[in-house]
Amino acid sequence: MRMRRKKHLEDRLSACGDRIIFMDREDRDFSVKTEESILDLRELFKNDNPIHMEIGCGKGKFICELAALNPDINYLAVEKASNVIVDAAEKAIEQGITNVYFLRGGAEYLESYIPLSSIGRIYLNFSCPFPKKSYASHRLTHRKFLDIYKRIMTADAEIHQKTDNMQLFEFSIEEFSHSGFGIKNVSLDLHDSGFEGNIMTEYETRFTELGQPIYRLEAHIL
Repeated sequence: MRMRRKKHLEDRLSACGDRIIFMDREDRDFSVKTEESILDLRELFKNDNPIHMEIGCGKGKFICELAALNPDINYLAVEKASNVIVDAAEKAIEQGITNVYFLRGGAEYLESYIPLSSIGRIYLNFSCPFPKKSYASHRLTHRKFLDIYKRIMTADAEIHQKTDNMQLFEFSIEEFSHSGFGIKNVSLDLHDSGFEGNIMTEYETRFTELGQPIYRLEAHIL
């Protein structure tokens, strides 16, 4: 279902200033990489701290809490929907969080904007499962996306995935294996596993209240 456009959306996006970077390309050519499009992350954050990324940040609960707890790490939060990313950016600004910037656009655009070998960790939290087999290539753990992530990740980087969808989790494990990733710290019920330091997303809170298990893994490049 299409999300209803929020009132005063353009004004709200504008009020966020440079905290939201728009990385959509009108020509939809995801392969285009120029000196102008590739972000200078050191200049953006004004430091050389490690850079982590959340793809599909939603309204920003997870990324804002994570960034506030880790001021010595820089964060990029990716989200396709303007209606949603504006909430996340406003939350970061209101809370005075300065070590997170937001990228509006799909993951297919990342190579056009993110320098190679620059991201130390990627978070995939409750990504859309696209349950129909014909839409499998849209899943954020499909091999076409994993290949993009590998190119922008540092050699020792990891992908941390959480989902409530068992079918997506099983699909992801197969895709990670096919794409040359190793998998560790797999949990089939995160909240009953003794895992410490978990930050819950909006979706995670809802699913947990319903008693649904949360699946989690960490993937690394072999």
